[in-house]
Amino acid sequence: MTTKPNEQSIVMLGASGAVGTAALNFLLSLKNIQQLTLLGRNPIPNVNADFVKQYKINIHEPKSYLDYLPGHRSAICTLGVGEPSKISKEEFIKIDKTAVLNFAIACKNAGVKHFELLASVGIHAESRFFYLRAKGELVEALKDLNFDRLSIFQPSMILTPTNRYGLSQAITLKVWPYLNPLLIGGLRKYRGIPVDVLGQAMANNIFNNGKGYEILQWDQFYSVTKKRN
Repeated sequence: MTTKPNEQSIVMLGASGAVGTAALNFLLSLKNIQQLTLLGRNPIPNVNADFVKQYKINIHEPKSYLDYLPGHRSAICTLGVGEPSKISKEEFIKIDKTAVLNFAIACKNAGVKHFELLASVGIHAESRFFYLRAKGELVEALKDLNFDRLSIFQPSMILTPTNRYGLSQAITLKVWPYLNPLLIGGLRKYRGIPVDVLGQAMANNIFNNGKGYEILQWDQFYSVTKKRN
C-alpha cells in the first residue's frame, strides 16, 4: 500500500470503546484517508466506508495481527479497561500495559511512524498509585521504541453522554462540569473533557505536523480540535 503525501493510512486498536468510537466517527467523516484498519476482538457494526478494513484479532497474541500492520503511517491506541477497580491488577497489566506495548512494538517493526496513546493525567513511572504507575511505565517503554512521533493523550475525567459504569459515574458526570470553572492555572489539566472533543483531538492530531515526544492535555485537546474546524 502506497500512501500519497496528503493522505493518511491509520491502524486503530480499541476503536469500540467510548474514546475510540468518538475518534473513529470523526475519521469516517474525512476525505484524506487512504486506509483505516480497525483491529479488535469483534468487528464494529455499521462501518461501511470504502477505505475501512476490519480484522478480528486476539489482543494478547501479536501474531494474530502482524500481517495487518505494514503500510500504515500512523497508529491510534485507545485500548484499555473501562473500570480498572473491577478487575485484578494482573488482568489490568495484561490488557492496559502488555497488550498495548506489544501492539506498539509490532507497529514500530512494521514501519509505523506516529503512535498515539490514550493514557491519563497524572501518570508517572514512579507514582505511588498502581494505575498511574503502570501507565507511566508503559509510556517510558513506548519512548524507548523511538517512534518518529509519539503522542500521549492525558485526559482527566472523560465526560460521556451516557452513564456506562453505574452510580459512581452517574454522580461524577453530573458534578464534574460544575468543577471545571474552578480548575484554573496549573489545575486546568484536571478539567473534564467531553468524549467527542477528546476523540476528535486524537483524530485531528494525526494530520498535524510534529516530531518526537508530545503530551496533550485539556488545553491541547481544544487547540488541536480547532485547527481543523
